[in-house]
Amino acid sequence: MQVCIFSKEEQLVIILLHFSINVVYSTRFITFLLYESVFLLQMMNKVFGGTVHKKSVREDGVFSVALDNTCSLFRGLQKEELVLLTHGDSVDKVADGFKVVAQSANIVAGIANEQKKLYGTQFHPEVDLTERGMEMLRNFLFEIAGCTSNFTVQNREQVCISEIREKVGKSKVLVLLSGGVDSTVCTALLNKALNQDQVIAVHIDNGFMRKRESQSVEEALTKLGIKLKVVNAAHTFYNGTTTLPISEEDRTPRKRISKTLNMTTNPEEKRKIIGDTFVKVANEVLGEMNLNPEEVFLAQGTLRPDLIESASHIASGKAEVIKTHHNDTELIRKLRDEGKVIEPLKDFHKDEVRALGRELGLPEEIVSRHPFPGPGLSIRVICAEEPYVCKDFAETNNILKIVTDFSASVKKPHALLQRVKLCISDEEEEKLMQITSLHSLNAFLLPIKTVGVQGDCRSYSYVCGVTSKESPHWESLMFLARLIPRMCHTINRVVYIFGSHMKEPPTDITPTFLTKGVLSTLRQADFVAHSILRESGFSSKISQMPVILIPLHFDRDPLQKQPSCRRSVVVRTFITSDFMTGIAAMPGNHIPEEVVLKMVNEIKKIPGISRVMYDLTSKPPGTTEWE
Repeated sequence: MQVCIFSKEEQLVIILLHFSINVVYSTRFITFLLYESVFLLQMMNKVFGGTVHKKSVREDGVFSVALDNTCSLFRGLQKEELVLLTHGDSVDKVADGFKVVAQSANIVAGIANEQKKLYGTQFHPEVDLTERGMEMLRNFLFEIAGCTSNFTVQNREQVCISEIREKVGKSKVLVLLSGGVDSTVCTALLNKALNQDQVIAVHIDNGFMRKRESQSVEEALTKLGIKLKVVNAAHTFYNGTTTLPISEEDRTPRKRISKTLNMTTNPEEKRKIIGDTFVKVANEVLGEMNLNPEEVFLAQGTLRPDLIESASHIASGKAEVIKTHHNDTELIRKLRDEGKVIEPLKDFHKDEVRALGRELGLPEEIVSRHPFPGPGLSIRVICAEEPYVCKDFAETNNILKIVTDFSASVKKPHALLQRVKLCISDEEEEKLMQITSLHSLNAFLLPIKTVGVQGDCRSYSYVCGVTSKESPHWESLMFLARLIPRMCHTINRVVYIFGSHMKEPPTDITPTFLTKGVLSTLRQADFVAHSILRESGFSSKISQMPVILIPLHFDRDPLQKQPSCRRSVVVRTFITSDFMTGIAAMPGNHIPEEVVLKMVNEIKKIPGISRVMYDLTSKPPGTTEWE
């Protein structure tokens, strides 16, 4: 009998590391392997005698790494490739028997023991932002591990249908249909697996829908032959509540009742209230139909990224909560534990769901529809009662001034200048010199917070605003948007502010809640922006375009002491295929600049709007949505 000297965690890592020719291909297994890739590299290094330390420099974003392309994992690649790095800890001493096969400057980005067929990367090969990550995965799966590619969409469809039939039997299923691709594909699978009278399809208008959204959804789904019940529950959602811990520090099971949704500013609390209210309304619908909720399954179009970002134990035991999705709240988890939730797409990503939708015969306008989150416009209003100004506000603003006036700053040595230089390479320093010599820019913190993902953890941090005296030079602005969050870890988002050049931002806010007037303003801005995008013919080039209302009133004369009463709008164009990572669309490249300028000019005509901004941030460090 063999005595094991490793901890349970280390045993798990060893099992994963020995993923080789004898393994059975499992999507859940592979997904875990990929999303824990950084953890596995560091744990592998530790298990085999190396060390890992937290370093002062953190890498969040796309970097060029040097690869040893004689290594089997990187065969056929260039000696330098662009990859996504998101980490704070780094390999310090390389494990015995391993060699460094990838480096980002002086930081280890990959190690390998070719003899044992063990490989680890500090970066994420599975995401779009790692440009040739799929080739690395093909090398690993087919050349190193000896897998075959016989796992197809058709196979997975049959697995989903079998699981639905086995779990549901003769019972009924209530499916909540938003009209997006996820819930529609979920419904199509249910209809294919079960008798039509077993599936109850309900669309809940929560009061946070886009202009004419619920009407459009009903028309589109009726055309597909889906018998849909539409429920107007706006009042119930506005006044919805949930139970929350007494405080973050309180470890007892005691709970408190939250404020009503229309008075809540915390984004996590907003999401939890909405998720619980969806279940409450669904149960009321079943009651009206004389059905017992305990005897009916709840079906959701939950995807793998939803579970990862919500830190569900189904996806990973290690992930941190980035944001709680409305389909993975505490109440949903309780129902899931009771075996009452059907989620046939829980192992799928967005691109895979779209492929499955086409296989099921759904029309392209449904399959390619821009995602619209379940909480709708409620998470696209940044609610706040007071400005967010922490003790590092002034120092961070000083760093931003050095960055945007770098060519002049290098002539006046400053302690903060050295801090900036430590975060950038010689090539980046040269580019920053060039940009700041040619363009008159200013950058400053906005006194609000947004949700981001930095170092694979949730951040709830500042937004940096950038203005310019000239017309925006988008390539330079995109460069700054990549650089600034890396230098200032309390910033997770960078926006360009249209309009006249500003030296000082507002330091207060317009108190903002989910009131009908606020939602009406955002609904109109969203309608204007999306109408212009559709008319331009570039809607299909953009994966998603959230339009966000923020509580900032610019251009007020401080001497006149004008109160803050207006709000501003942010347009967030996003390009991705996996919806786990992605980039902002660059005007003049991915989308015509005149289309963006038309959006800006038309949105500014809406009463109550102060300024319009353009989100320049990739994911990471900024999530797709602002909350």
